[in-house]
Amino acid sequence: QVQVVESGGGLVQFGGSLSLSCLASGALFTINAMDWYRQTPGSQRELVARINHDGTTNYKDSVKGRFTISRDNAKKMLYLQMNSLKPEDTAVYFCHVDYLRDPGGEGTWGRGTQVTVSS
Repeated sequence: QVQVVESGGGLVQFGGSLSLSCLASGALFTINAMDWYRQTPGSQRELVARINHDGTTNYKDSVKGRFTISRDNAKKMLYLQMNSLKPEDTAVYFCHVDYLRDPGGEGTWGRGTQVTVSS
């Protein structure tokens, strides 16, 4: 099992930048992919970005060109660099682990970090 803790959320103005971090610990060799999801009140969590075990990445269309997901295996860190932020990016952002043994399953979730973009 892997545990993850997010950090780096906060308040930023329209057009600003923010970087989120996720520290992973535990059985890291069991990881298939790591993701950033986000959720707003009354809505389901949506996938924002994914980085697969081979390093390939995927993004939600609305964040392509503005957000960058990356990882530092030595530091056991996952990052999400968010640029040109918009009010519609306001949400709680969650770090998520997808496991090799159960790809697409529930995985492991962090507690989330709030990102608020003011207009």
